[in-house]
Amino acid sequence: MPTVDVFDMNGKVVSKMELSETIFGIKPNKVVMHMAVVNYLANQRQGTQSTLTRSEVRGGGKKPWRQKGTGHARQGSIRAPQWRHGGVALGPKPRDYSYSINKKVKRLALKSALSSKIISSNFIVLDKLSFEEYKTKQMIEVLSKLGVDKKTLIVMSEPDNKIKKSAANIPGVTTTLVNTINVYDILNHEKLIIVKDAINKIEETYKQI
Repeated sequence: MPTVDVFDMNGKVVSKMELSETIFGIKPNKVVMHMAVVNYLANQRQGTQSTLTRSEVRGGGKKPWRQKGTGHARQGSIRAPQWRHGGVALGPKPRDYSYSINKKVKRLALKSALSSKIISSNFIVLDKLSFEEYKTKQMIEVLSKLGVDKKTLIVMSEPDNKIKKSAANIPGVTTTLVNTINVYDILNHEKLIIVKDAINKIEETYKQI
């Protein structure tokens, strides 16, 4: 069972915490993590790109010249793809890129991502994280005392606008909630900071799975 130090906002160890072996102590599965990341990125695509076909371009209703006898190749419309300002042949049209993967694969990928942060010693547990006012400077001080100077994901159990907005202006620092955490965000950040009560929620959610 993995055991980690629990830090306060001053960067001091205040206790130790045992984590669930089945969530934070498994052997990371790189294949399912890759599947989860590709799925996440595909689902983020808007798919709104669009080009005009020859039937959608304005104009071109008249045949530019007669079929035979001009010495030119036969043409039916000046809006055909080979003409300047003509329509686009086989161009992109709006489509939905999203797809779903098996729920068990998603859960295994999340557990693998969390476990990988434990293995790489990029996992930090905070006993609590709260500010009395909106202060980016205060958030920078907390991260500095924790020895964090790289891309960091902060996971909270409940929404907290003071924390969210205090971190919003710091490059590379992202805040998220337990119910919106995903494999891409975990792997895309070097450090993972989780508030203690958020860990309890993660274990409650996934302990039976």
